[in-house]
Amino acid sequence: MILSDRDIIKFLKEEKIKISPKPNLKEGLGPCSLDLHLGNSFKVFRPSQYPFIDLKRKIDLENVMEEITVKDGYPFILQPRDFVIAVTKEEIWLDDDIMGRLDGRSSLGRLGIVVHSTAARFDPGWKGRAVMELGNLNIMPVVLYAGMRICAMTFETLSSKSERPYTKKADSKYKKQQTSAASRIDKEF
Repeated sequence: MILSDRDIIKFLKEEKIKISPKPNLKEGLGPCSLDLHLGNSFKVFRPSQYPFIDLKRKIDLENVMEEITVKDGYPFILQPRDFVIAVTKEEIWLDDDIMGRLDGRSSLGRLGIVVHSTAARFDPGWKGRAVMELGNLNIMPVVLYAGMRICAMTFETLSSKSERPYTKKADSKYKKQQTSAASRIDKEF
């Protein structure tokens, strides 16, 4: 069941959901979601000696990307057809019977900004900053600012506590991440 604004407040007080820094509920609490802010860390693809990405070939995907850090309130220009990995300013902890789902903001979508390509679900037991796969479908560059409201998270309760929450699984590739991270899919081959 998706949590209402009332239940989000209750779960924050009970610490079944923890968010740091503490959210401004007057600004960001919706009827069934909580807005999150754009963090300071971005991963962008840089020119590479590889003509393509072959998932079975041993390529250090971290070396195909470059991390860019911007200060709070400073601009990050998302060029047309750009794809970057970014994180939220907030760190999120989910109890073992809560999952989160990330959605882009409609106001940004109307400018052609895609907030996530596919990774919208945050498993029970998640701890870390939420990752966003930002894309610009617009024909014009769009300036984003570190600290701006970028997405909304909804929360759902599970029918029971998870037996294998995300941070307790040995093969969890992105647990406790604090900055944007390149794909770690190569670890599966």
